[in-house]
Amino acid sequence: MTARRYNDLSSYLRKRFGCRVQKITIDAGFSCPNRDGTLSSVGCIYCDSKGSGSGAADRGESIGEQIQRGKARLAARYKAKKFMAYFQAFTNTYAPCDVLRNRYGTALADPDMVGLAIGTRPDCVDEEKLALIESYGTTHMVWMEYGLQSAHNQTLRKINRGHTYEDFVHAVRLTQGRNIMICAHVILGLPGESKQDVLDTARAITDLGIEGVKIHSLYVLRDTPLARISQTTGFKTLDQCTYVDWVVAFLEHLSADIIVQRLTGDPYGADLVEPAWALKKQQTLSLIQQALEEKGSRQGCLYRHSKR
Repeated sequence: MTARRYNDLSSYLRKRFGCRVQKITIDAGFSCPNRDGTLSSVGCIYCDSKGSGSGAADRGESIGEQIQRGKARLAARYKAKKFMAYFQAFTNTYAPCDVLRNRYGTALADPDMVGLAIGTRPDCVDEEKLALIESYGTTHMVWMEYGLQSAHNQTLRKINRGHTYEDFVHAVRLTQGRNIMICAHVILGLPGESKQDVLDTARAITDLGIEGVKIHSLYVLRDTPLARISQTTGFKTLDQCTYVDWVVAFLEHLSADIIVQRLTGDPYGADLVEPAWALKKQQTLSLIQQALEEKGSRQGCLYRHSKR
């Protein structure tokens, strides 16, 4: 098998734990200040009613039930032996600490769970919550996954994120120095953004000294503000070829030390409006690897520390 030209999460986890480790996505029934009226009632323009989750909480599935179902599926598909609890849907620090303690603790009680990953917004953490989350680092690998999407405030306003790049920097600084690893979520192809804007984001998050990144493709889901924008303005998502080119450039301008947790989006087919290629995940990953090989390129080859 050809060696990957980027620092992928799967290899990192295998090296650290000595076996295949898979994330189990959890919908723990949290809300979001960008949906409950605190900041907005409509959310980010691309976010659907499930908040990028499975909808399991609305179906009445407990955290324990989601974990057992996930373990069975991932063990059968990937031969995974250990797992990480990934709190994915909506904003998973948006509750008092006693609620967070109960839900995180329920997930980590499973003996096969070696890690905790928490997807949240950079404006929804504080010293008390981070102290709680850091406490799990004595027994588990802990990741905070902050949704940034872009380092450009103009873009963040356009997509109705409800926070700024400076809020992200503050959250990162508040988290650093603890026994917590940090992953930034970014989206390529956001309305109005160019390839250069994407490279600016790559350099900005690298300069902060974080440990991981998730790169998502922008896709349009039914019943979202983006679907209405696309229908009324003619906005189009990136074609697959352009997306691959942008991802390769993003990786080249990213520090080689950063762990790449994701390279493309992974929508549910029934909810997808466009682009159709978003359902061809393995093809997109293969094209990215192929493009890196053809260029003789790899993650970090064009990274230079900059002052921001």
